[in-house]
Amino acid sequence: MARFAQFFALSFSALFPVINPIGSALMFLGIVGVTDAKVYKTLARKIAISTALFLLIIDAGGATVLKLFGISLPVVQLAGGLVLAAMGWSLLNQKDAAGAHDPSPAVPDTSSLQRKIFYPFTFPLTAGPATLVVMLTLSAHASRGKLIHIVFAQAGVVSGMVLMCLTVFIAYAWAPRITAKISPSTAHGILRVIAFVLLCIGVQIAWNGLSSLLNTLSLGSG
Repeated sequence: MARFAQFFALSFSALFPVINPIGSALMFLGIVGVTDAKVYKTLARKIAISTALFLLIIDAGGATVLKLFGISLPVVQLAGGLVLAAMGWSLLNQKDAAGAHDPSPAVPDTSSLQRKIFYPFTFPLTAGPATLVVMLTLSAHASRGKLIHIVFAQAGVVSGMVLMCLTVFIAYAWAPRITAKISPSTAHGILRVIAFVLLCIGVQIAWNGLSSLLNTLSLGSG
């Protein structure tokens, strides 16, 4: 049980800063926009489930898939960072909706939002390249030792993941409350700042991957 508790705490504490439910919820709010609270709760539930399945798949066979296709972690960071940066740039340059000053919620385009459950809501918005790296690292550490130790360690990792996804659900479902009492102009400004932060995060992740690739190249030439 000590190994279970150790990996449970390690899993949750390692995933929390990279998933960042509150920050991700604000970005999620910026992408979805003004719509009914029920839509947010439905999307939050499906995104939480999708994120849990995604993390489980990475934990179970992520490293094997990367090896199968010959993809390194720095490449994942570079590609994923570019995707995040593109999302941030798109949000940063997005024009105000025509009905921005209409206090009534807009009629949601549910079919369009449903198609975004995995991309971009689950990946890379919620579980991005940094999350993938963390999960691969946790999986590698949890798979060491005797069989009984591996079982308890993996159970701890999975439990930490489930708690993390529950936190994501709560943050995303209540995202509209964040701007409920904020004027449209202020909310617009906040979302622009969040978009810029998302752009910077994407550039930073891409730079980390590129730096690792350049270091590998310099070491190989030396």
